[in-house]
Amino acid sequence: MNTPSHAIINLALLSKPQLPQANLAIVIGGILPDIPIFIFYFWAKFIARLPETKIWSEAYYQPLIQNLVAIFHSIPLAIIGLLISYYFGWQILQVICISLVLHSLLDLPVHNDDAHRHFFPFSNYRFISPISYWDPKHYGSIVALIEILLVLLGTLRVFPGINSNVGKGLMILVNIFYLGGYIYFYLRSRVLIN
Repeated sequence: MNTPSHAIINLALLSKPQLPQANLAIVIGGILPDIPIFIFYFWAKFIARLPETKIWSEAYYQPLIQNLVAIFHSIPLAIIGLLISYYFGWQILQVICISLVLHSLLDLPVHNDDAHRHFFPFSNYRFISPISYWDPKHYGSIVALIEILLVLLGTLRVFPGINSNVGKGLMILVNIFYLGGYIYFYLRSRVLIN
């Protein structure tokens, strides 16, 4: 799934009106697993100046990058973090860890050849899903539409409870970007077919 989707869907599933102070921790846990990918991309594109095709066909699959991505997408490590934070009574860290687990559970069924090692370091197994959140060869356009609808529904659920104008603005921007992008690519594909 796309990173902003994780933040909004995690908020929709985990936030509680009586605990608005947990919302930021939910968002952090929702986006944190993808941060190493963003840092890697920034380095590869703007520092190493690698071409886009080389970034995603070679550099991304180097062991160091794959291990960092695996650590941040690891369900067992997030559960261990949850147990440790529970033991010490660190409630905000508990929320972050629960959101980390949810991020990985939502990623699991929508990654095909770019699947993460969600059980690292205990296993290098990758669940190769028959569907992809982005690849049209693996129903990416259908999955993308479902993701957009889930984000829209999630936004409708949590928007009234968001107290921050910045948070509300970001949610609106994500929805406009997703809907606009989907409509653009849908119309573009229709023009290319005809």
